[in-house]
Amino acid sequence: MEESLRYPIGQFEYGKIYTPAETKSQIQTINALPSKLFNAVNPLTEAQLDTPYRPGGWTVLQTVHHVADSHMNAYIRFKLALTEENPSIKPYEEALWAELADGRGAPVDWSLQLLKYVHLRWGVLLNSLTDADLERTYFHPESKRVFALREVVAMYAWHSEHHYEHINRLCLREGWK
Repeated sequence: MEESLRYPIGQFEYGKIYTPAETKSQIQTINALPSKLFNAVNPLTEAQLDTPYRPGGWTVLQTVHHVADSHMNAYIRFKLALTEENPSIKPYEEALWAELADGRGAPVDWSLQLLKYVHLRWGVLLNSLTDADLERTYFHPESKRVFALREVVAMYAWHSEHHYEHINRLCLREGWK
């Protein structure tokens, strides 16, 4: 049960090869996230937003703020990879970011609005990418791994669905929808 609460759609598979059709579908998944998250959390009360999606997990509010933080970083990483040769990206301590005052207490709408507009910009960028662009890379110094943007698209499509399902399944378990 713990594994299904932690990874409701399973873990991301690194190193997989994605077809152009899969990448196009993954971009659509990324583009759809802001409205899906808005629809999932808009009807929730403050108490519901303060509920962890699993024991020991983040609250719904922290999860939404985390997704905004993560996707802002992803957008910047894409721009770096598209304008520099295999740049080293800056990792960040996502668990510590979630504990900062804005991650624990800023209104949920702020991150929903950030996601909306970051995703509008990111969507324009993602939809413009050629096959050659998708083969551009960045280096992640923590994992000591080079990531092609095609795989990063897949990773953030997974990330979008992963956290959406954390919230969606909590709402279903609790009878909030």
